[in-house]
Amino acid sequence: MVHYIEKLIKEGEHQQQDFKFCITDSRKIAKSLSAFANTDGGRLLIGVKDNGKIAGVQSDEEFYMIKAAAEMYSRPQIFFKSKIWTISGKNVLEISVPPSPEMPHYAQNENGKWLAYLRKQDENILVNKILLEVWKKKAKPTDTYLEYTDIEKNLMEYLLSEKKISQNQFCKLVKISRYKAERILVKLICWEVIEMDFTEKGVKYKIKQNLESSF
Repeated sequence: MVHYIEKLIKEGEHQQQDFKFCITDSRKIAKSLSAFANTDGGRLLIGVKDNGKIAGVQSDEEFYMIKAAAEMYSRPQIFFKSKIWTISGKNVLEISVPPSPEMPHYAQNENGKWLAYLRKQDENILVNKILLEVWKKKAKPTDTYLEYTDIEKNLMEYLLSEKKISQNQFCKLVKISRYKAERILVKLICWEVIEMDFTEKGVKYKIKQNLESSF
């Protein structure tokens, strides 16, 4: 019979699962906890190498480093559940993080700076200022109207033709400041007209998939 942990390992690393051979820095783990809490939740399997081989852990020490990551190096605190699994005489520590209603969660890096992350496929990605503003507005919604000026019109026409645009490209396209571009992008995302697309070259913006046929 295949062990529960072996089934999880066969899935590999993905948006809701990450392997950690060991923990040497609580701040680095806080980054992973932030990414899971700010996205769809997920699990860390501590004591598993990147190739899926089980190395095992000293579970008490690892648990306290996770606890420090969640309480000391995460803001607000991130809640998690833990369970120890023993397979072939080796311990694997499973840490489960639910998606959080208190997002954004920030993690403190080695320089003392607080940064927020999200999980995209098998990577933890630094959240930009625009998404942070979107999260804040969605957490405390207010009655706002969507203004459709020539700027928004030019943006939508560009997206229909070129599909995606960066914030810098948007600024150059309509000749506006980064601050104004940011405010417009935040509002359009909150109104679910456009959405963010995280690429290897950075964040791009595109028409929300279910609205493409409406334009």
